[in-house]
Amino acid sequence: MKLRTIFRHLREGAKNIIRNGWMSFASMSSIFISLFILGIFLLVALNINQMAAQIESQVQIRVFLQLNVEQEKITELQNKIGNLTEVKKVTFVSKAEGLELLRKNLGDENKDLLDGYEKEKNPLPDSFTVEVYDPQSIESAAKQIEAVNKADDLIPISKVKYGQGTVETLFKITNAVRYIGVVVVIALTVTAMFLISNTIKMTIIARRREIGIMKLVGATNSFIRWPFFIEGALIGIISSVITTIAVLLGYSQLVKFTQMELSLMMIKLVTIEESGMMTAALLIVLGTLIGVWGSTISIRKYLKV
Repeated sequence: MKLRTIFRHLREGAKNIIRNGWMSFASMSSIFISLFILGIFLLVALNINQMAAQIESQVQIRVFLQLNVEQEKITELQNKIGNLTEVKKVTFVSKAEGLELLRKNLGDENKDLLDGYEKEKNPLPDSFTVEVYDPQSIESAAKQIEAVNKADDLIPISKVKYGQGTVETLFKITNAVRYIGVVVVIALTVTAMFLISNTIKMTIIARRREIGIMKLVGATNSFIRWPFFIEGALIGIISSVITTIAVLLGYSQLVKFTQMELSLMMIKLVTIEESGMMTAALLIVLGTLIGVWGSTISIRKYLKV
């Protein structure tokens, strides 16, 4: 295609938007609303995903040893558990450290309840805190630790705990949130695509007489189609750029004004630096693609050239 022809199509596509001003404005407004909801949902999904990842990363296995297990056996067990594929880190917690941790968890008001349980009177067992690379593999890692215990004649481990039941429920909830997010994104994308398709369709219907004359004087199908492709793409790009600016400006203000309050609640929002580039790229690429795709659908269905 010649450069002059490309500029002609670009010029005609832009003219179509101006010529059908109110229709283009209505289409851009509808697409803005759809992409705005999509952008908001993307940021909500990113934050939920981050919170879910934070919760999942805190999931650990606690391995409680039998009383009076010798130091040599403790070291051997720590090495065996640490060599498991799923295990990221194994930390030994002595009974004295466990008592101190329990006292800390009870708080200042109840810490006196543990007075008199120090040293030989400490009833707590030694334990390991086990972290895994993938939180989803925690059940598998726990079963392998139990297998290590059963293979040892002394059975040095008394209990393996990782929040059975609660952890599985947590993973189901976080996975459901992610799947729902994907479904909503797809639904909003399809809605925006049909909005653009409808706008192009109305433009074609309004210009049928002009298109018919162009065909009578020998205009090729591609010559007639290209301005509509350009029009759809421009509508998608302009709408998505405006939406991106609105979404990111609004989100940056939200982060700025809620940062202090949410920090007190131990909640950390995804920063604009972490989410801005990805959100902008996704919205603009998506807006452009659905603009082109929407125009393609309507041209095939209604133009019939």
